Amino acid sequence: MRLKDKVVLITGAGRGIGREIALLFAQEGADIAICDVNLESAEITAKDIEALGKKAIGLKVDVTNSAQVEEMVNKILDKFGKIDILVNNAGITRDGLLLRMSESDWDLVLNVNLKGTFNVTKSVSKVMIKQRQGKIVNIASIIGLIGNIGQANYAASKAGIIGFTKSTAKELALRNICVNAVAPGFIQTDMTAKLPEDIKEKMLKNIPLGKFGTAQDVAKTCLFLAGGDSDYITGQVIVVDGGMVM
Repeated sequence: MRLKDKVVLITGAGRGIGREIALLFAQEGADIAICDVNLESAEITAKDIEALGKKAIGLKVDVTNSAQVEEMVNKILDKFGKIDILVNNAGITRDGLLLRMSESDWDLVLNVNLKGTFNVTKSVSKVMIKQRQGKIVNIASIIGLIGNIGQANYAASKAGIIGFTKSTAKELALRNICVNAVAPGFIQTDMTAKLPEDIKEKMLKNIPLGKFGTAQDVAKTCLFLAGGDSDYITGQVIVVDGGMVM
């Protein structure tokens, strides 16, 4: 098992990609702390992990609130004693054309996606610096690389995560902490399931592999970056998109 005896914190892991990452990491031997704004979802994922024979805790946390994040980290340390791996997965969308986008929708997406990643990384990195080891995986998006009509806020937040990843990788490298990002393309989730069929068909034509990705495709890439096989990799953005962005 690639993550035996490791303790992992995953934000936004109550459902979707975050939940898939949590379950895969648990199967690979890790104990998991689940952070989500929906406590019920977090606890369901935690129970599913415990059913796999691993320890888990589900916590309700607003990642935009630094005080809540600090409290979360302390609770995890009280239960597990350490944090070896962090996956910053929490994210939202509030799509709309620029001229129609409200300031509140702009602020909310930037706060959750980018400030949330900052808050959690800042708090957890203090722990990892003392441990002199750690792996941080940030979930970005190909939209942060190429942009998209109607997603100026989302694109800005994900592009920000990419820049944040590279900067923190340089800062934390001497403490034996690797920081990388995963940029998914069109992944089949509850969020993308709501898109009209004509939009899906148009996107599919732009994917050289001719199929949409799954949450497990993203989870497997995160597993590689969280495990020992990537010990000499930091500051990188791994694109998981079937070839959409080349």
